[in-house]
Amino acid sequence: MTPLDQTPPLTASRTRRLAAFAVHLLTAAGAGIALLAMLEAVRAHWAAMFGWLGVALLIDAVDGSLARRLEVHRLQPDWSGDVLDLVVDFLTYVFVPAYAIAVSGLLLPIAAPVLGVGIVVSSALYFADRRMKTADNHFRGFPALWNAAAFYLFLMHPPPAVGSLAIAALIVLTFVPVHVLHPVRVARLRGFNLTLMAIWSVLAAYALVRHFAVPAPVTVTLCAIAFYIVGADAIIRLIQRARR
Repeated sequence: MTPLDQTPPLTASRTRRLAAFAVHLLTAAGAGIALLAMLEAVRAHWAAMFGWLGVALLIDAVDGSLARRLEVHRLQPDWSGDVLDLVVDFLTYVFVPAYAIAVSGLLLPIAAPVLGVGIVVSSALYFADRRMKTADNHFRGFPALWNAAAFYLFLMHPPPAVGSLAIAALIVLTFVPVHVLHPVRVARLRGFNLTLMAIWSVLAAYALVRHFAVPAPVTVTLCAIAFYIVGADAIIRLIQRARR
């Protein structure tokens, strides 16, 4: 019998538990990244802030599949991955972007603090809503993607009145039962959706490198992808009804 064969089962089990806990650490690292993004936002370094939020988005994209593969729920049951994920998501998807939106100067001065409060309060309610996902993994209502909303606000740089109305509309849409595509979890057209997200990621990174000073085709493409994500389900339902 070789030394390898004599390795006690407990060692392998301990290794798997450590690997499972490392996934929790990866998710929790998003909270630290949120702080780095906030520090950049306080200094009005907007491209750097969005860069850190992009890193948090990448972590959020992979930690769930890692958790399932490494059986984190079974091997580390004392820590709730779901709660940890919600805490980090609230910081990176909502709180830091809400601060950026409120202090950016892109909204009406009288409306900015009110809308900032509206963002965090409506999102807190949304995160607690057990109906936030549909059976086919669409989001129900505007899914508190305020990092994306802030990105487009900085990209489009609309007049303050228009920007304020757009943010107010998204807050209202949080509670409207529209279906918004989850490009990763929705099975229908998943390959196409993931391709679009890859294109979006490249163009968004380019926009950050250029501090949002990008050619019109880049802006148009980014906006078209956003409209697809928001309106894809409604368009498909209309096509299906027209065929009946």
